[in-house]
Amino acid sequence: MKRAGFASRWLPILLLVPQLSIILVFFYWPAAYAVKSSFYLQDPFGFGQTFVGLENYSSLADSAEYLRVTNFTVVFTVLVTFFSLALALLLAVKADKVIRGAKSYRTLLMWVYAVAPPVAGYMGLILFNQRWGPLTELFGMFGWEFNLRADYFDTAFAMVVVSVWKQVPVNFIFFLSGLQSIPKSVREAALIDNRSASGRFWDVTFPLLAPTGFFLLIINITYALFDTFGVIDTLVKGEPANNPMTLVYKVYIDGFRGNDLGGSSAQSVVLMLLVLALTVFQFRMVEKRIHYT
Repeated sequence: MKRAGFASRWLPILLLVPQLSIILVFFYWPAAYAVKSSFYLQDPFGFGQTFVGLENYSSLADSAEYLRVTNFTVVFTVLVTFFSLALALLLAVKADKVIRGAKSYRTLLMWVYAVAPPVAGYMGLILFNQRWGPLTELFGMFGWEFNLRADYFDTAFAMVVVSVWKQVPVNFIFFLSGLQSIPKSVREAALIDNRSASGRFWDVTFPLLAPTGFFLLIINITYALFDTFGVIDTLVKGEPANNPMTLVYKVYIDGFRGNDLGGSSAQSVVLMLLVLALTVFQFRMVEKRIHYT
């Protein structure tokens, strides 16, 4: 068999240059600058900087507020990831069984994917408005006085709900594609061996969806840690002090509002290392249990 190749060895390099340049400019250079800035105490007006070594990192270790934000970020990430995947899988299983009007049903479930995170946050502000929000009025009927931006728990609840609502469609698309890729013969054989629908799902369907689920697990954790910034900024904008926030939003608050560039750089480096460690753990431990067919 003849292998495909390039006539010149410079052509593949030339084709890689644009993408590598983008990675260098928008990832490696900012990351290197953040690492460098984390060792300095910088003047907010740009008149100078003082080398302080690991002082910015030691301040984070001694900060009770940073620990509180870290704990909330962990809880927030777990809740958003779990409910986004669980609801999307449930909807995908139900959509896969729809025969009449399937395209319309799937379109209604996927259209939210086109909504930008800040827009989703603004819609959350409307739904959870303290005076006339429909969800606030619904909660009031059950005796729950919902106070967005005023109550810590209520604000956290709104963050999770809006973030999950925003992410469910993309998970739904992948899960539905995974379900429809399962051979019909496998489904028929499972139907003969197990008459229970739930038993067939957990014994046959769910293991076959494991590669898709593993991919979505990584995507959703990344989404919860970083891409929810627009949702959180819209929901708590102007009043972040007494409200919950994630680590990535705290980097923004301390760096751009508090003008603590060195401290925010140290936070971004810590966050980068945590995400890197989490990614390595996922691929080393979780992927070993995934069987690709």
